[in-house]
Amino acid sequence: MEETLPGVDDGPGERVICHVDMDCFYASCERLREPELDGEPVVVGMGYEHGATHGAVATASYEAREYGVDSAQPISEALERLPRVADADRSDPDAPNPGAAGHYRPVEMAFYESVASEVKAVLHDLADTVREVSIDEAYLDATAVTSWQRVGEGNDHTEPEDSRTLAAGYGRHVKQAIQRRVGVPASVGVGPNMAVAKVASDHDKPDGLTVVPPSAVEGFLAPLPVEDIHGVGPVRARELAEMGIDTAGELADADPGRLTSRFGDRGRELYDRARGRDDRAVTPRGRPKSLSRESAFTEATDDETAKREKVRALAADVAERARSREALYQTIGIKIVQPPFEVNTRAESLSGPVDDPELVRAVALDLLAEFDDDAVRKLGVRVSKLSFDGGRQASLGGYDAGEGTETDGTDDGESPATTLTDWATPRREDETNGERPATLTEWAGDEANANRTSDGANANRAGDEADANRANDEVDAKSRRETGPTQPSLGSFDDSEE
Repeated sequence: MEETLPGVDDGPGERVICHVDMDCFYASCERLREPELDGEPVVVGMGYEHGATHGAVATASYEAREYGVDSAQPISEALERLPRVADADRSDPDAPNPGAAGHYRPVEMAFYESVASEVKAVLHDLADTVREVSIDEAYLDATAVTSWQRVGEGNDHTEPEDSRTLAAGYGRHVKQAIQRRVGVPASVGVGPNMAVAKVASDHDKPDGLTVVPPSAVEGFLAPLPVEDIHGVGPVRARELAEMGIDTAGELADADPGRLTSRFGDRGRELYDRARGRDDRAVTPRGRPKSLSRESAFTEATDDETAKREKVRALAADVAERARSREALYQTIGIKIVQPPFEVNTRAESLSGPVDDPELVRAVALDLLAEFDDDAVRKLGVRVSKLSFDGGRQASLGGYDAGEGTETDGTDDGESPATTLTDWATPRREDETNGERPATLTEWAGDEANANRTSDGANANRAGDEADANRANDEVDAKSRRETGPTQPSLGSFDDSEE
């Protein structure tokens, strides 16, 4: 957790809520792998391959949207509006124009989830309370680390009032931290409650920052189209239009009794939202199932000492976080990202839950040994299968993991403590010994959407309250890559939830 930003008042005040929405997230992830795609139309989906008969768009970059391509669109329609670059040929007059063609990429969920876990680790560093909505958005309650206090007088002609608040500085800090540490853009909205923050994050896309102080809520919302109010979809917008309500201001001025009569309790809720009222608390979705930390090298390295030092530091950090939450863990794992973005995971399962920082370090270093000769760009350490019941932890003795690992002897002249294999019968989860291999889905702390469609559409996004129940997808032990058609909820970014 970072220190409180300077100048924050100690006393209570209006809440400061941030909504973080990753812009065209899948396309942004593809640009991480292929920087040459920056500024180019990018479509992520399934079914564009030769011989494919159906499919759908999962994500389209803003450049692709200019051609009429959008999420959940049939891939055949997308190809009509924006042909593939691979099909373009300047020498063929009947071929698509290369200047009006797009780059199509398949959905690679494991990679996207890996990037998402990095983003959400940043968010957990910046706020005590984070509510993860989906793979690409989250709410932060930043009340404890910033405020609506104004800083400096500024120039009313060149600088809007909201940009001179500590809350605005915090929002900029969130955006910059995500860009600097992960390399993907985000739009951030800051407001006094969840509903206003959500509308604010949608207001200036892509890569935008919109800050709405409490005193500016009414003026900000009133001129917006009614469909911009959080909770108003296309159908409800048409119904409101039939009632003569086209803007948020008109909804705020409407008779709440009439709205309730037409829409039930939802009518009153929308009335309150249009007035900027929302008393919902930003609450995490449950206790974490895992805790992890990741760190990248400035450049890919095969330096064994550097890799081991980083893993030691990450292991100590993760173990301390688990102890601070009074959590025991039964699985210890590492993540290794090799150039350009090849993601691998390895894990050991213990016979029972423990709280043992030295064991986390030893197991993590032992798992890292497989990659001693390999260049890596990023490393991570994770503990999972957490328990919070305060039960007695397993007695594991020492762990003989080779170089750099300490084992404890006894005081009565007996031989050193037996290895973890003797005590806990660990299971190396990347081996084909009948155990289910650790997956990147698990690393990111999510459960894959059990209702994934065959065409890769992200058509049914249910808003910020939607919980996607997702099945754990098996990933090959070496590459740990999986593909999947939808854009599911990750649960907690850094810490997966029950």
